[in-house]
Amino acid sequence: MTKKLKTPNEMSFLDHLEELRWHIIRSVFAIVIIATVAFLMKDFVFGTIIFGPMNPEFPTYDIFCSLSQKLGFNEAFCNTEPAFTVQSRQMSEQFSAHIWTSIWAGFILGFPYILYEMWKFISPGLYDNEKQNARGFIAIASFLFFNGVLFGYYIVAPLSINFLGSYSISETVVREIDLSSYISTVRAAVIACGLIFELPIIIYFLTKIGLVTPEILRKYRKMALVVVLILSAIITPPDVASQIIVAVPILILYQISIYISKVVLKRQAKKERKNVKAN
Repeated sequence: MTKKLKTPNEMSFLDHLEELRWHIIRSVFAIVIIATVAFLMKDFVFGTIIFGPMNPEFPTYDIFCSLSQKLGFNEAFCNTEPAFTVQSRQMSEQFSAHIWTSIWAGFILGFPYILYEMWKFISPGLYDNEKQNARGFIAIASFLFFNGVLFGYYIVAPLSINFLGSYSISETVVREIDLSSYISTVRAAVIACGLIFELPIIIYFLTKIGLVTPEILRKYRKMALVVVLILSAIITPPDVASQIIVAVPILILYQISIYISKVVLKRQAKKERKNVKAN
């Protein structure tokens, strides 16, 4: 006899934990597979990607140089020879960096599958209409995440490396940056922007559960603007052009989030009116 599958309502708390465990195991397994491939592609991952922003011919610098000249700002990005060297001072540092960079590559490239496993765990508890409304969740969330990753890699990382790598408090200090510090700067820019670009998705779910409304988002829009400008000033060189380049996409995402929150509330109100008429 075949074992009858339990419905979500019939499953106990331990059953749900067991189900969650298998979703996590499959996600980790996918990350490990991709990380193994990345580990074997060491020359490409480090030579082309990780150390790409140190290359004076990195495409972002040409764009920034041309943009700065047209807008009449300083030409800091027109001379992007690295003002520092990357060094490894610990015996296991390079091997450790190789492993952890491969794991993070596995997480980034495996992000759509991780979302898929998360969705498989959550979706049985949703109503049919909720499943239909969130049908494009994986595609949209993955699209936003990868756009954030590209923005972090091609915009934020070069800005940060160019500024922090050339900043000096004294000619006495030699700029010799640890490998782990350099990689963490690139990784933080990429991962942080990838997650920040998920803001519309986060607002969607927060609105669904009633924690956020368009009025709240509009009320704190000016505060959000100040926070974004402060963050832009911290992670970019101290010029207006760089700060605008970083701030504008985030502000656009914030505005899109307000629109999404408004649409969600409209749909909920429409659904409630239909239920009232049906009763």
